[in-house]
Amino acid sequence: MDFNSNADYAIAARGVRKTYGGNGKSPAKEALKGVDIFVKRGTIFGLLGPNGAGKSTFINILAGLVRKSAGEVSVWGFDIDRNPRQARAALGIVPQEINMEVFFTPLEGMEIQAGLYGVPKSQRRSMEILTALGLEDKANAYVRMLSGGMKRRLLVAKAMVHSPPILILDEPTAGVDIELRKQLWEYVLKLHEQGVTIVLTTHYLEEAQELCKEIAIINHGEVVACEPTEKLISSLDRKMLMVTPNENVSVKPDLGDFDVDLKDDGSLAISYQPSKSQVADILARLNSAGVSVKDITTVEADLEDVFLELTYHNKG
Repeated sequence: MDFNSNADYAIAARGVRKTYGGNGKSPAKEALKGVDIFVKRGTIFGLLGPNGAGKSTFINILAGLVRKSAGEVSVWGFDIDRNPRQARAALGIVPQEINMEVFFTPLEGMEIQAGLYGVPKSQRRSMEILTALGLEDKANAYVRMLSGGMKRRLLVAKAMVHSPPILILDEPTAGVDIELRKQLWEYVLKLHEQGVTIVLTTHYLEEAQELCKEIAIINHGEVVACEPTEKLISSLDRKMLMVTPNENVSVKPDLGDFDVDLKDDGSLAISYQPSKSQVADILARLNSAGVSVKDITTVEADLEDVFLELTYHNKG
């Protein structure tokens, strides 16, 4: 991939490394080990990984809060070393921690943020953005009086005051109830329809699977996968066959190489690899074991299965 041809990429990072210096009590820590990530413009991109994998370090490098040890990064075509101001102006970042000026109202905070970004008063959309996020009735209330979910939505609003082409959401729905989460995603998807590139980190893997067009998984400072979501999920050669026997089964049947789990309701969960076995093979084994089948259901792998396989199940 030609790193200098970044017209199609909102974020282009190649060979990014970050080593935090050690001291007398602790050794140096390499948080990022040559990360390559390319985010296409106009997409919703998921950046996933366990705690401590390096996601926040990568985001902080994009934001200019952490200096990388090596590698190249461009944001909206601007090199973060040669054009730091332009690169940062292309980003709207919603941090994981709720940290804001509690003695200002949401509207005042929005106006201050817009001023810091140099947005002329005639071009500010503070009230419009607050209304879109369901905060219009709280515009003149003190921030310290807002609920946790409202504060998270206000963080999104403040990130959008300068109309950045890229919005980075770092765990945006942590601690947010279902109704507020739905409202937040409606606004984010509306921004996406308008051409805003969305980068999402989340531990709610069902959200990532539903929303993200492409996903990168970081583990121990390395990118272990970066593919379109459907391709990533289909790459896991594993399925589950749920079998309901005609008669109660009290003892787990021996099906040879197939892994069987006897559920509390008497059903059997049988894991298999589609590349090596077929459902007919399992049914033949069940017949040989004397198990008469009433019903079967195939359960496909999902993003959680892939995530666990690439991170917690792969310690090497």
